Amino acid sequence: MPGSGKSTVGRQLSRRLRLPFFDSDHLIEEHLGCTIKDFFAREGEAAFRDVEERVIRDAMQGPPSVVATGGGAVLREANRRQLRDAGKVIYLRSSPEELYRRLRHDRIRPLLQVADPLGKLRAMYAERDPLYREAAHFVIETGRPSIPTLVNMIVMQLELAGVLPHAP
Repeated sequence: MPGSGKSTVGRQLSRRLRLPFFDSDHLIEEHLGCTIKDFFAREGEAAFRDVEERVIRDAMQGPPSVVATGGGAVLREANRRQLRDAGKVIYLRSSPEELYRRLRHDRIRPLLQVADPLGKLRAMYAERDPLYREAAHFVIETGRPSIPTLVNMIVMQLELAGVLPHAP
């Protein structure tokens, strides 16, 4: 979901694992040559999702890395399948109320520029949570732990699953 910490946690996880980090939203903006907000306003959500799908497909074909996707990437079945098949997907789960607390002053995310952002977050969560769970190998409850704590939780899950060697 927007505001769950994907970029922040992903960046720290990539440092910890010594892997490159990519944020699909930044890759999309590089591809478009404008902000997502501007493209979204000009071309609409469907055109944005088409670009997002291509960028995710390209990112998944690259070398091993940590990739943070936009919160709506799971809306496309092709994205869910690509992500799940290409690596280990971690769903950073946050309640709509927690997300609203973090995002209540946001003026960048196009889908939250509405009269009732909390209501929008609740509707998005109801639609997307099952899709995130479908795509995810691991679900991490974000709540209020620090970023280092979340990274440790992810690393521990990856170690327990045999994806990473256990730390000495």
